[in-house]
Amino acid sequence: MKQKKFLLQEKDIPTQWYNIQADMPTKPLPPLNPTTREPMSAEDLSRIFSAECSKQELDCTNAWIDIPEEVRDKYSYYRSTPLVRAYALEEALDTPAHIYFKNESTNPLGSHKINSAIPQCYYCKQEGDTNVTTETGAGQWGAALSYAASIYGLSAAVYQVKISMQQKPYRSSIMRTFGATVEGSPSMSTRAGKDIITREPNHLGSLGTAISEAIELATTTPHCKYTLGSVLNHVALHQTVIGLEAEKQMEMAGEYPDKVIACFGGGSNFGGLAFPFMRHNILEGKKTEFIAAEPESCPKLTRGKFEYDFGDEAGYTPLLPMYTLGHDFKPANIHAGGLRYHGAGMIISQLIRDNYMHGVDIPQLESFEAGMLFARTEGIIPAPESCHAIAATIREALRAKEAGKQENILFCLSGHGLIDMTAYDSYINGDLHNYAVSDSEIKSNLSAVPDIKI
Repeated sequence: MKQKKFLLQEKDIPTQWYNIQADMPTKPLPPLNPTTREPMSAEDLSRIFSAECSKQELDCTNAWIDIPEEVRDKYSYYRSTPLVRAYALEEALDTPAHIYFKNESTNPLGSHKINSAIPQCYYCKQEGDTNVTTETGAGQWGAALSYAASIYGLSAAVYQVKISMQQKPYRSSIMRTFGATVEGSPSMSTRAGKDIITREPNHLGSLGTAISEAIELATTTPHCKYTLGSVLNHVALHQTVIGLEAEKQMEMAGEYPDKVIACFGGGSNFGGLAFPFMRHNILEGKKTEFIAAEPESCPKLTRGKFEYDFGDEAGYTPLLPMYTLGHDFKPANIHAGGLRYHGAGMIISQLIRDNYMHGVDIPQLESFEAGMLFARTEGIIPAPESCHAIAATIREALRAKEAGKQENILFCLSGHGLIDMTAYDSYINGDLHNYAVSDSEIKSNLSAVPDIKI
């Protein structure tokens, strides 16, 4: 009988996170103070983030960082997650490719985001903080952070992108169930939100606006720290439990991936799956191809420019070296709310510059077509974000078919779509559309990026 699912024993759950910065031939450029434009230290960053996360953010020395025992204990409640061979999808595509997916949708929060929410809240609690704040798009991160805050006795405030809150109302209900307060962003509760609404009264929000509001609250509230669900180095670090497990599980399957694929908003689930495998390309010369699948409507990897830019709309964050569409970029109101972000993480951006990976753009309709096929073959309704990874996987599987070549393709199913059924209804009813960004729009937004020589 063919084995379809591969699970690890609790003793095999990783005890350390993998820090790819230590092994990168070219280290990421440092974040800059937005006022002085000087490189920021961990102490500087700790005014916004927890001290330990700030230290992890800038660590270019230690390839392996211990997972605190209490965090690993919390991980053991839901890890390992399954590695699954997608036989039914392979059959539907009539491809010689072997398709595997790492199923992060099986944990109680429904997505990979809990892997970083737990350690971030753990560190805040250890350091004496009482409050955490964050932004969220589709709501997976907001839900994970709200739950993690509740188990450590922290008060959580979440700013959810306004259009995503309208599209996915039950996600904000989940956050409130865990005790968090939730505001649609932009809101009138912060100076940043008021300024945005004053300029554009009908602004439906972006991750950039929500980040501005969350950071403002964190910096004006005693014993409060800002937590982030993607983009930054320490977030991708925590997510490497995904790829480290997948390495062992691929060994159980007796195969090694030729291609590794994940959807891409800021880089958390992509880095989490890819970085442990990518270290073998860097250190041993393996030739695995790494593909980040982003929305055609938010194409920072393929059409953005590598610049120092703000991570938020109001300019509260450090200046980050990233592929960006400009911090003022207003993405189309696609249903993959977690991918509507203007920039790529610092590590990802450097890896693209060094040709260790590349991005592909997926139109919205192609992503839902792929999600529907996956649901009908594998019995799992994927999150709209994950549909982008599935679409990119299908492209590669069909290329393998055309070439008559057997390849091993691994992708991350970063979350389920059971709270995204209005999006599927819209697709089935023919109400969804593709959105493309014009060159002139990108050029106009990039004109507002700070002029810093790289």
